[in-house]
Formats: sequence, C-alpha cells, structure tokens
Amino acid sequence: MQKWNYVESEDADKEEKGMGKEARALLKKINDKKNAIRSLQGEGKTQQMKDAMAELRDMQEQFDILLELDDEDGEGIKDSLGDGSAKTIAGAAGEGGKRPAKKDVMRAFVNRIVCGLKRKALPEEDRKIMDMMTEADADEDGTSDGGFTVPQDIQTDIVELRRTENDLEQYVNVEPVKTLSGSRVIELDADSTPWPDVDEGGEFKEEETPKFRLIAYKIKKMGGILKTTQELLKDSAVNILGYLNRWIAKKSRATRNAAILKKLKEITAGKEIVVSSFDDFKDVFNEKLDPSIAQSSIVLTNQSGFNYLDKLKDKDGNYIIQPDVTDKTKKLLFGEYPIHRVSNKTLKSIEAEGSVKHPVYMGDLKEAITLFDRERISIELSTEAGDLWARDLTGIKVRDRFDVQAVDDSAVVAGEITEAVAG
Repeated sequence: MQKWNYVESEDADKEEKGMGKEARALLKKINDKKNAIRSLQGEGKTQQMKDAMAELRDMQEQFDILLELDDEDGEGIKDSLGDGSAKTIAGAAGEGGKRPAKKDVMRAFVNRIVCGLKRKALPEEDRKIMDMMTEADADEDGTSDGGFTVPQDIQTDIVELRRTENDLEQYVNVEPVKTLSGSRVIELDADSTPWPDVDEGGEFKEEETPKFRLIAYKIKKMGGILKTTQELLKDSAVNILGYLNRWIAKKSRATRNAAILKKLKEITAGKEIVVSSFDDFKDVFNEKLDPSIAQSSIVLTNQSGFNYLDKLKDKDGNYIIQPDVTDKTKKLLFGEYPIHRVSNKTLKSIEAEGSVKHPVYMGDLKEAITLFDRERISIELSTEAGDLWARDLTGIKVRDRFDVQAVDDSAVVAGEITEAVAG
C-alpha cells in the first residue's frame, strides 16, 4: 500500500515558511481531514474512514505539487500561464552546470504544453530546461513520431500515481530497458538441476548442460489522445499538471493491466482448474506449484472471487482467509499466502448460462512474467487533429512504451471458481 508523508499539525508553523497562500490553506485542510479520520476511527466507521482517506491522498498529492512549484518568495505557484509566459526563477537550466530544480522542470514542462497548443514561442529559460531534461521522441533507428518526452521527474510522479491496489504491474517482474528490442536467457529448472561432476582436466559434456530458454522482447508503442478544453490552459500550473498526470496514470495503468492479464491468460490457456473448496486450494500450493515457487506465491483474483473465498471455511468451520497479523489491512490465504483483489472491471468474471466463473491466479507472478519497460512517456500536441478545431478542443497525444513476456509458465496456476446464478 502506498505510504503518504502527511505534514503533522504541530509542525505546521515550521513547514509553512516559504509556502504560498494556496499551499498554506491546503495544509490546514489536510490536518483537519486527519483529525476527522481519527474521530471516525474512534467511532468504528471503517467505510467512512476509507472514503476520507481517498480524499486525504488527493489533497496530499495537490499539496506536494504546490510545494514543488512554489517560488522562493512563495509566489511561484500564482504565475498565470494563460499568455504562455512564466516568471524567471533562480537556478535556470545549465547555470553553473547544475541540474534544474524539480519545480523549474515542472513549470517549464507545463509552459511547453501551453505554448505549444497556443502556438507561441517558449520562453528561452524554459526552452533550455526542456532541452536539458527531455529527449527528442526518436528511437535508435532514427524514426520519430514527433513530440517530446516527459521529463523523468514528472514520469516518476506519474508512476507513483499509477501504483494503487488495482495496479497489476507491482506483482510481476519489471525490467527497465534502453533499447527497442532484445533478449534474455534463462535456465529452465535451475533450482533442481545440479552441475555434473567434471574430472580434473576433463571435458564438460554437452548433453549434461542445463536447458535454456531465450526470452525475446520487442517494445510496443501504446497511447491515446486527451481531449481538453481551451479553458484548462488558462488554469494554474498545478491544476494543469495534476489533471494531466492523473489522466496519464489512469490510462497507463489500465493499458499495462490489460497486457499483463492477456499474457496470464495465454500461458494458462487450456490448463485452468476448478477451485471451489479448501482442499482444491491446498492441492495447488502443495502439489501443482514447485515448493520454491509456492513459498513466494500470491493469490490474485477479482472482487467476486475474493467475496467467495472470504466466506469459504475449512472442515472445522474456520475461514480460510485470515488477517495478516503484521498488517491488518492485508489478508492471507491459509494465513500464509497474500491475497490481492482487483476490480471486477479489470479482471472480469465469465458469465455462462446459469453460472459465472471467477478467475483466480495462484503462484509467483514475478517468476512467471516480466514487463520490459522502456521508461519513456512522450507527448505530442495538436489543435487541429480530427474534430478538435470544430469543437474548440485541444489534443494532447500521449505514448507509453513497454512489452510483456512470459518467462516461466509453470510458476502460475489459473483457477476458476464457479458460482450458480439464481434464475
């Protein structure tokens, strides 16, 4: 679960030094919301606490961005970008060979978007920052779709926003790559294949060498267009950046989730097993998964599958899903295997006549699947594409680049929970 660094009310005076008016006002709201949540806890109102926490996280996100954009004199956040210009901030790109401050990068990035959509020249200071912090949107073969990459500081913020309970990327292996294609070699059954004896001065026998598999990846480009009104461009930098970051994070998460689920279905197709009882699940972890895999395994299902499991009991009447004693917000199957639930919209159940099947994946997904991440989100701007001009809209085209490949299909088992549907 994502951790949030909230500013405690007793440190407010110290933290408020150098803050703009908007940041100070938001800080007060954050501390008021925290006190309200503590009150709800005392009243045992769990659902209301969850709702309030969601609001608190959004407020904290806005507060963090405000702090980044605040000028040294507390006025930086008030800059209007409607005319395509912004104040000069100390520490310009390249000055003394230093890396620009994050707040300057964020301001320059937003300004580039605004100026691009308004067809105005980017201020020289911002141009230098963007030249330093971004790269031309061209691949190593020289091809380009136009546009520019999102600065790494901002991409990091987007990745943080992408990390929610519904984010499947956290459960698989992620490997950053710098090339569009490549390969990795893995040894099959490395844990159970010993090295053979070799006499002093003897030869290594080819037939006794381990078996290897070549995992090739080819980075794919995926993306879409954010259509927004001209009014957004007149808003403050923090609102523009927050709106854009949240949209990119949601769409990127949905796209990567879909690719991971597609690969999971591919490697388990035709091998699904029925799991409906205590013993069915025991069979999976005791026999179907290798012990080296089982010890690091998780259970992944949707809301409906979790609801079924949450009511399932063993022969002694004990629920098979139990709270994690080290973290009460988490649940364990048999008190051992972490169970994660995602939205029914993300991981869909399959409806059939008179019944519905809920998917359950069991195993070590980090061993089963690798997501090769190009780590480059790029943006292209347009006011004329399609029907944008007629509808007085602007278009921000966003591209993400990654590939998902299966590494060890024996590291995961697909189960199906079948429930009857009342006629």
